Amino acid sequence: MSDIVNAAVAAMNEKLDGADFDGSAKFQIEGEGAVRIDSDGASASDDDADVTLTADAETFQAILDGELNSTTAFMTGKLAVDGDMGMAMKLGAVLS
Repeated sequence: MSDIVNAAVAAMNEKLDGADFDGSAKFQIEGEGAVRIDSDGASASDDDADVTLTADAETFQAILDGELNSTTAFMTGKLAVDGDMGMAMKLGAVLS
């Protein structure tokens, strides 16, 4: 597992602490691996999810750091979404 994925799991678990996220989502970080999020938190996993969000490591880090809004990333083509768009929006609200 890459250092980027491990750091992402830790950061996302911190952001999700106490949040109510009742679906599943997967961040596919190009060239690094995947982080899956569900009601139990974040983990390094490539298992199926309700929605898959794909971005490069730089875009993903900017979203996690709050420097880039996930909706803006999607609208500018930096973030691809495959699956349940409503779940993607719910995740965006939890992570902001």
